[in-house]
Amino acid sequence: MKLLTFTCFIAFWSLSEGSLGWDGIQAVDVAGFKCLAENGFSFYIARVWRSIGSADPTGIQNIKNARKAGWKYVDGYIFPCFKKSCGSAKYQMDIEIQEWPADKSANQAFITDMVQQAEAMGTIIVGTDWKEVADKPLWYAHWDEQQNFDGFKAFGGWTKPAIHQFEGDVKGPCGVSMDKNWYP
Repeated sequence: MKLLTFTCFIAFWSLSEGSLGWDGIQAVDVAGFKCLAENGFSFYIARVWRSIGSADPTGIQNIKNARKAGWKYVDGYIFPCFKKSCGSAKYQMDIEIQEWPADKSANQAFITDMVQQAEAMGTIIVGTDWKEVADKPLWYAHWDEQQNFDGFKAFGGWTKPAIHQFEGDVKGPCGVSMDKNWYP
């Protein structure tokens, strides 16, 4: 009986290590984010740019809703547009605010902060030779249903990921379609 109790304790303890999050493109309201938090999710990664060459208003609204629901860890990802009509993907940072505050110095600081943050961001990649960006955090997609980095194989200069997308295209709690993510 003691062994069973100890084994159960270890199993629950190991499940509590790390943080569970999600990414997805479905619209989720504030109540939905609160429901997800109640179900153990603590971070969200929104699609903020679509491969058609435009911002994703659903992802942007989801970020706002997550923040209103009290989520601290909210990020965004882009799918750059590679069509000729989109121009070079490296120029696709789109910072649009319809009602800029009157403080021009604060507005300039906002733009500078956005650019610096973009330079500091991680990447999700599959490939073999990425030495130029291997010093950035890696969002590792491998749908093995394991909340750990055990299945990761070093490549392209990365020796470990920062986030593991461990399950994809699932119907999560609260009626939300998602990819599930984990980090230690």
